[in-house]
Amino acid sequence: KTVVIGASLMALGHFLMAFEGSLLVALACLLVGVGCFKGNIAAQVGDLYAPGDTRRASAFQIFVLAVQIAVILAPIVCGTLGEKVAWHWGFGAAGVGMLIGLAVYLTGRRWLPPEPALDAAARKAAAPRAPMTRAEKVRLALLVALIPVLMLSIVGNQQFGNAYPLWAQKNMDFVLLGWQVPVTWLQAVDALVSTATMLGSIAFWRWWSARRREPDELTKMGLGTLLAAGAPALLVIAATLIATTHEKVSLVWTLGYTIVNDLGFANVLPVGLALYSRAAPKRLEGLVIGVYYLHLFIGNTFVGWLAGFLETMPGREFWALHAALVACAGVLLLGCRLAFGKLLAPEGATPERLANGVAGQASR
Repeated sequence: KTVVIGASLMALGHFLMAFEGSLLVALACLLVGVGCFKGNIAAQVGDLYAPGDTRRASAFQIFVLAVQIAVILAPIVCGTLGEKVAWHWGFGAAGVGMLIGLAVYLTGRRWLPPEPALDAAARKAAAPRAPMTRAEKVRLALLVALIPVLMLSIVGNQQFGNAYPLWAQKNMDFVLLGWQVPVTWLQAVDALVSTATMLGSIAFWRWWSARRREPDELTKMGLGTLLAAGAPALLVIAATLIATTHEKVSLVWTLGYTIVNDLGFANVLPVGLALYSRAAPKRLEGLVIGVYYLHLFIGNTFVGWLAGFLETMPGREFWALHAALVACAGVLLLGCRLAFGKLLAPEGATPERLANGVAGQASR
């Protein structure tokens, strides 16, 4: 019900954005709506799977893949209508899109886990909630403590939409076959590549799980972060070439950056959602996923501060700093896996039991 309320408020907010006089009300509807919607719909994705089911991580990759497709389609539909026709048409189209999404959600509601009844009789008959166990408190503390590490893990990814276009505009040759490529197209390239790499990552882990035991979420996140550190490391090489030859580099470096970064990031953000959904105390699942998203807010604030060094640091040092920060996050995530992996594992689960459980579900 909270997801429906959130989606309805967001649709209303988009429609109200079509009128200048209702701007503040529209923004309020959008903010409250996304607050109701985002954490709770992610929690429902997690509720589709048992705690020891390793398919949960792939499910969240599919979930984020849908978001990536929207990142490609929304600017094409809403942005084109806004710029070429009128902005109230663009905002109106966003509202229509939200209503279509809400209709799809309500159509599929029957396949989601049942929610407890909220009437007075049901509340009276329900047993009182037991306090959180010590294990739940420890897991909750660990999940909160991981936020700064996750913040570092996204530094290279988030800088692509911040300092990178400024650096690329100055240091890259944007002429392709005699035509000047718009700098804003860098975001379109990233959206397309990230969609392809997410599909590739999903396919890879399904292939892997059919042959070997699939690693847990922290391991995937650590390995993905270390891979993502290679993206700014590639720009260190590009910056070195620029400093040596005093010439601009090819746009091929943008493609290399996005491929390496998005391959790594495909195993960080959605897999982190899977971890926080599974390890959170059940009564706080939606709230804990909201806490998980805080690393994006903190990370973007940090990335904005780092971008200020673009004018004072040589490009080679600037991107080396980013590569080092992301690599440190990867090492810390793998270190947390070694130190706290058992605490964050499903309760009562062992690797053998998890493997047998997945095999049993696959056979059924």
